[in-house]
Amino acid sequence: MNEIKPWLGNAKATAGILKKYGIHTKKKYGQNFLIDERVLEKIIEAAGITKDDFVLEIGPGIGTLTQYLGAAAGEVLAVEVDKSLLPVLEETLSGFDNVTVLYADILKTDLQKIAEEKNGGRPIRIVANLPYYITTPIIMGILESRAPVSSQTFMVQKEVAERMAAAPGGKEYGALSLAVQYYCTTELNANVPPNCFIPRPDVQSTVITLTTRREKTAVADEELLFRVIRAAFAMRRKTLVNCLKSSQDLNLSRAEAEKLLADTGLEQNIRGEALSLEDFVRLTDRLAAR
Repeated sequence: MNEIKPWLGNAKATAGILKKYGIHTKKKYGQNFLIDERVLEKIIEAAGITKDDFVLEIGPGIGTLTQYLGAAAGEVLAVEVDKSLLPVLEETLSGFDNVTVLYADILKTDLQKIAEEKNGGRPIRIVANLPYYITTPIIMGILESRAPVSSQTFMVQKEVAERMAAAPGGKEYGALSLAVQYYCTTELNANVPPNCFIPRPDVQSTVITLTTRREKTAVADEELLFRVIRAAFAMRRKTLVNCLKSSQDLNLSRAEAEKLLADTGLEQNIRGEALSLEDFVRLTDRLAAR
């Protein structure tokens, strides 16, 4: 195993690499490079990475976080969509003999196959400084893949992290909160200001860890659960009854929606944002039993 230490993670080294290879950040890939070693160390700490871990990194960029992962983990597979970064990563990851780069789109990558081939089917850890414009599709793709993943630690836009971790009743709480919390527990680890990146993003960032639940909340029909959740938040200012009866996915009359809430023990004027995951499960089970 290599003993190479990370040397990126500061403004001078990052600027040097960007200048050497004539790299101009690509907005379509949401490229913002971390230049704060303390933040990088916090990500590794939050992810709980040890030499026993196989880590999949999404979007290594120039290899900054990848170096820290390589120093901490047993093995790292970094999935990068931008093939023009090949010569950069060959330099910045040289010596890290436990790191492999796969040039592919993470949204089209078979995580189950990677876990089987690279880690004997055992759970893997996922770590990334995610492009903000595609955060939700990536996270939901991972969750819905059912691949063996023990945890996911991401740098994301602060507002998105707060939505994923939100409790019922707040303005941040919604369909994303429930989807993530159905599969995982959430922990907000650290807020990261724009000056920790080159170039500086226009938003605050947050490190969040999603730890996969060993046992998900039991529900009669998982697909129906998410249809109900989507319906409940399709019109946030409307009552749950109005949202349910207006959903083409559910095909309920007002009378049927009102009876469904009554049978579940919910008030007729309640809104979706007031319901916990357990409330949505009870509502779904009652609907599935009709």
